[in-house]
Amino acid sequence: MIEARTSQGSDAVIHQEVDGIPYYSFEVLARHDEIINAVFTRLGGVSRPPFAELNVGHLVGDELAAVETNHRLIHQTLGLSSKEIATAHQVHGNGVVMVGPDDGGKAVPATDALITGTPGANLMLRFADCLPIFLYDPGRRAIGLAHAGWRGTAAKVVQRMVLMMVEGLGSDPTKIIAGLGPAIGPCCYKIGFDVAELLRASLRNSEKVLHRLEGNTFRLNLWEANRQQLVEAGIREIEISHVCTACHTDEFFSHRAERGRTGRFAAVMGIRKQK
Repeated sequence: MIEARTSQGSDAVIHQEVDGIPYYSFEVLARHDEIINAVFTRLGGVSRPPFAELNVGHLVGDELAAVETNHRLIHQTLGLSSKEIATAHQVHGNGVVMVGPDDGGKAVPATDALITGTPGANLMLRFADCLPIFLYDPGRRAIGLAHAGWRGTAAKVVQRMVLMMVEGLGSDPTKIIAGLGPAIGPCCYKIGFDVAELLRASLRNSEKVLHRLEGNTFRLNLWEANRQQLVEAGIREIEISHVCTACHTDEFFSHRAERGRTGRFAAVMGIRKQK
């Protein structure tokens, strides 16, 4: 079996900023000029506390006018329009949907992963501790973006995304590049026994994912759980940011650290139109 090559930490992501709007890109994906990959922070928008500043969540209690302005700022930063971006109503599941040019400006219902092979199509999802997962197949110019918390991880959303890229877009898993973005880290993510048992059933090597504390409490490593699932699906090149959102609420929204009263940061991936 060929081992996956994994890079992590500060070397895995590049900090960028356009007109006061900061975002991060995966170094291995940034080598491919034909795609867009961006993880935005909570900085640079117009929302007021506790949603300050660049909140893109419409359903968290923020003023809708501020949320719409924040979306426009992200579009401007990436040189896109709202009609060029497809998103989803995320439900912490394993639903995967392929989108095309007619899906721009729409939100796919009950879905936590989007894929496309259409130039000019762009994908956006929202996060506040769950894991953003970026996939890119340079040979097929096919992309995928997923939202994975413990439920999506237990349901193997990332493996379903790989499978749909293979079956629907002709991708070769060994050629797909993966990026795992900022998320709540094992330092801050405590779960109970029942959740740990569900995750054990979806993993071959749960010892590296679940660290038992006193009693029936565990620390969960979302990065490692999804890395293992990607490797099992055939992915060989994986970058991991290892930035904990709960430790860095100065830069990211964290549902746990901020006790549910917070915003959502955006992750965007797209295929540029050929000139």
